[in-house]
Order: sequence, then C-alpha cells, then structure tokens
Amino acid sequence: MELSAVLLRLAAARPRVFLAPLPGATPIRLAAERELRERGWPSVDGPAQADILLVAGDAAELEATVRDTWATLPVPRALARATTPQLAEILDAARRSLGDPAAQRRQLAEQAEQRETAHGGASMAERGPDRDGLELDRLHLALGPLLADWPAGLTLHVVLQGDVIQQVEVGIATGDGPRHGSWWTEPWRRATAGEPVTVAEAARRGAAAHLDSLARLLGVAGWPDAATTARLLRDRTLAEGSADGLRGPVHRFVRRVGGSRTLRWSTRGLGRLPAAGAGGSPPGVAGDVVDRYRRRLSRLVDDLDRLDATGPLDPGEVEPARGPWDPDAPPPSAAFVGLLPELLTGAEIAAARLIVASLDPDLDEVVPAGDRRGHG
Repeated sequence: MELSAVLLRLAAARPRVFLAPLPGATPIRLAAERELRERGWPSVDGPAQADILLVAGDAAELEATVRDTWATLPVPRALARATTPQLAEILDAARRSLGDPAAQRRQLAEQAEQRETAHGGASMAERGPDRDGLELDRLHLALGPLLADWPAGLTLHVVLQGDVIQQVEVGIATGDGPRHGSWWTEPWRRATAGEPVTVAEAARRGAAAHLDSLARLLGVAGWPDAATTARLLRDRTLAEGSADGLRGPVHRFVRRVGGSRTLRWSTRGLGRLPAAGAGGSPPGVAGDVVDRYRRRLSRLVDDLDRLDATGPLDPGEVEPARGPWDPDAPPPSAAFVGLLPELLTGAEIAAARLIVASLDPDLDEVVPAGDRRGHG
C-alpha cells in the first residue's frame, strides 16, 4: 500500500489531461486550455493517455459518449466537469482524487464494471472493392464528437476501406445552455441589436478566433510547439493586449507558420475547393488547406491592425473569422459542414482531419437565424 500511495502521488504531481469540450462551451474551453498551460499540466490527444478527463460544458445528448470516453481512461484517473470558466477548484479536486488510494480503489471497481458492459465503436461490416479493385474490409467508424483539436459537437460517421474514406454522414450535437450562437460572433450580434460595439472589440475577437483555428490545424498537423504559441497569442489577444505589444510576436508567428515548407508539403492539395461565386465555394475557403491557412494568417494580421480602431462597428464592413455576417442567412459554418461529405470522400483519415481543421466549422453558429440575433 505504501508503494501504491507513492505511485499515486507521482501521478497527481503533473497529471495528464484529456479536454473534452462540449457544444456551447467555448469560454470554458479557452479558460481550461489557459489554466492547464499555466499549471504545466500536459494536454493529451486521447483518453487512454490521460489521468484526468476534463469535460467542458453540458450536453445531455453526449452523456453516453462522455461515459464511454471515461471508461477508456486507465486507473489512476479522475473526472472533472466544468460548467463555468472558473476551473481552479475543480482541477484541484481532481488532482486530490488522483492521489487518494481509497478513491482509486473505487475507480478500479468502477472500471471493472465498465469493461463488462463496454461496446465497440467500430466494426467490420462488409467487404467491397477499393479504388484499385482489391477486395477489402469496410470499417464503420465515428470521428468525434470528443476528439482533440476537433469542432465541439461534430461527429462524422465514416465508412473506411483500407485507410480511405468511402462514405461520410454528418452528425451535430447541441449543448444544454441557451442557444445564442457562437461566442466568436458575439460582438456582431450585439452591434446588430443596436448596442455600441467598436471595431477594435470585433477585431480582437476575430484575431483570437483565427489564432484558435490555427492552433487546431497545427495540432492536427503534428506541430505542437506552434500550436501552443497560437494559443498563447490568442489568450494575450483576448486579455486586452495592446496592438503594439502583440504586433511583434504575431508577425513572427505568421512568418514562421506561413513560411514552413514542411507544413506546406504535408497539406498541399488537400481538400481543394473551387473559387467562390455561383456554384462555387463559400467565401474565404476556396483552394486547398494551404490556401486556407495562409488566408487565415493574412486575416489575422488585418484584424491585428484594427485593434486601435475606436470607431463603431458596422457588422457588414468587418467580417467575423469564419465569413460574412448576415443574421438573416445561414452562417458560414453551416456551409462548411455541408461541404464535408463530398470533400472528405476519397480522402485518407489523416488528410480528412487536416481538411476539417482547415475549415474549422463552429457548430455554435449552426442555430436558427432568430437565435443568432440574440445576445451571447
């Protein structure tokens, strides 16, 4: 028992965390990522590598998925649920649980019960010819909704043959909180409702949204150092950092990411979309993954240049990060989601994740138009 207690204290010293953001919980996710970084607790890519499962937000329809994810964490383990951006006490309690022998004995018993009732998420369903005419098993697999660097609430039900996607069906989950649209477009909703909003306030939110999306893409692309830099700059931007203080580090980041030959080589040609216009792509996403992240970098710099603009926001003049603001039209993310089945069919799994990250649909946008007029 003494040895067990020592091992538990080691696990609790610097716990590894799998963050599971649910729909409608963007502020909680941002606070969680910042808190984990400041504590020096590593975020991991999957629950099997984690000591703590941190669930951000509420979504009753995803509770079964949360339970299934929780069942894959090895003991010692702890579950933390955050429904507000105040996470310190929740994370402290989770760490105490990790170091508590009695609590972990209960977890061992619970895990044994979970394994008895566990069911697989993928199965070999059929066989069929692949693109080379070979007979291969077709595997049914769900990507999401709890996946690192993945849009909250999105599930892609795919049929794989080898490592190539043959079919895609999209599933969207919603959170349990009030559905007022995306947190990222809140300044535009307020301005539309007649509230005073400055260009600088909207530009700050837009710049942070671009950095957030770039962090996801860089994480999926296997460049964690650059992803961490993007998140740090995002948090500095949201913390009312001055344009002068942000300009140097943001420009260095833009040059580093935009000039990376490795990133360009690994994403070139993926998810190519035609030019915008009649029968073309939604605004801002034409081209391949490289075109989309370079465009995002350029728009990040544009928003940074507006951080000192004190004039009133005209919602039709300054765009949110994902595209034009029109409260009477379907939001950009709805179009992005609609593109996924055709865009991902024929892609390999790794390429599909990069394509999704390059679009980064925000499912909190995908709500009725009346809700998008509300206050966030």
